[in-house]
Amino acid sequence: MNEEKAKNLTIYNTLNRKKEPFEPLHPPLVGMYVCGPTVYSDIHLGNCRTFISFDLIYRYLLHLGYKVRYVRNITDAGHLEGDRDEGDDKFAKKAKLEQLEPMEIVQKYTIGFHEVLKQFNTLPPSIEPSATGHILEQTEMIKEILAAGYAYEVNGSVYFDVEKYSREHDYGALTNRKLEDLLEGTRELDGQDEKRGRLDFALWIKAKPETLMQWPSPWGWGFPGWHIECSAMSNKYLGKTFDIHGGGMDLQATHHTNEIAQSQSCNHTAPAKYWVHTNMLTVNGARMSKSAGNGFLPRELFTGDHPMLERGYSPMTVRFFMAQSHYRSTLDFSNEALQAAEKGYRKLMESLSTLEKIEAADHSTFDVAALETGCYNAMNDDFNSPVLIAHLFDAVRIINSARDKKESLTTTDLEQLKRVMHTFIFEVLGLLDETRQGAGSEVIEGLMELILDIRKQARDNKDWSTSDQIRDRLKAAGIEIKDTKEGIEWSM
Repeated sequence: MNEEKAKNLTIYNTLNRKKEPFEPLHPPLVGMYVCGPTVYSDIHLGNCRTFISFDLIYRYLLHLGYKVRYVRNITDAGHLEGDRDEGDDKFAKKAKLEQLEPMEIVQKYTIGFHEVLKQFNTLPPSIEPSATGHILEQTEMIKEILAAGYAYEVNGSVYFDVEKYSREHDYGALTNRKLEDLLEGTRELDGQDEKRGRLDFALWIKAKPETLMQWPSPWGWGFPGWHIECSAMSNKYLGKTFDIHGGGMDLQATHHTNEIAQSQSCNHTAPAKYWVHTNMLTVNGARMSKSAGNGFLPRELFTGDHPMLERGYSPMTVRFFMAQSHYRSTLDFSNEALQAAEKGYRKLMESLSTLEKIEAADHSTFDVAALETGCYNAMNDDFNSPVLIAHLFDAVRIINSARDKKESLTTTDLEQLKRVMHTFIFEVLGLLDETRQGAGSEVIEGLMELILDIRKQARDNKDWSTSDQIRDRLKAAGIEIKDTKEGIEWSM
């Protein structure tokens, strides 16, 4: 592995609220757990941002030479509608609406989730466990928490005792909030509630007679609470303590806080060394949500089939757009921002084609080694993809200047520049070149060759009207052409 570059990596740890040197527990091995989707509906863009962000982190760790075990779960049981362990199971409710079996719902939306992430060119995790496939591990963990005295059983349900846990541990450590403040923000228990404390949460929920998804347990037939699944599966595949636990910032206050409490009670140690959280998406400055009517699915974003979208945008345009904002920063969607990202992405891809055509010179006017160092420094600073992209566009400027003979690069520097560009654009940022892909790419190349030949003939005959018309019609179709000393170049 590249130890020199790896030792400079810092990660913002939510638990300590600061950047810290990344020092894995058992280098070169790295264990990373990311909370996956609840597969009762189509994946939304907020989820996509989280998984694309962790794909970037995963890719960079692999690039540095770490051997990463990346575990991302599938939540397919135990997620109730209410945050207070109330309401219907989300899967059972959706199954009734669509008149399907709950596991048909799970299968349908799991396949959809994988298809979307494939379009975004994310790498698959090392292990993708499901909650329903690990009921035994969850019940065993609940038994250990009960034995430790941090949980209690009532009428076939088991609840975690937050106030008892808080006498010995800092329950609000991840959010930097005191127990008293958390209690103030929680409504009083009514007389029908089985819980002892307002912050107590379910580890196991007794099934109603009509419950479709239920399993046997020492406490009777029921199903696991939402939080216990991640504690059980991360423990099984990564051990009692592992390196990175990630997810969206919306999971921080409840889900991840409860995970820490469960693991600490059972294993007597913190589950993760570094806690990493991605920020939310907004649309024109307002938080993206279905209820506000400003949320759209990836499919709608790709096709443009949504009232808020002027047109569709390709998966790589969207991925590049997301990479332009740091994963801890709010990301605002707008047509203008997406169109700007599209132009930037195309310029980046175009520069790679231009780079292949540059002739080597006797000396260099640009420090490629400094560029490479800048790229690594950006990624080592808490995976700062916006700064990385800024360095790559510095390279684009030099590439275009070298094409126009305003800058020069030696053979060695040209090869190094090609390596740097390919490494960070494709391997680290995870982009694909959509401009020259697809089954019809050869046809497009042939048609463009024909069109440009016709335009060249028009220019040779001083038929400027036809020449300009071809250029303008191509531009309207999203294809730009440039007249250079070496000939006519085009890009989409």
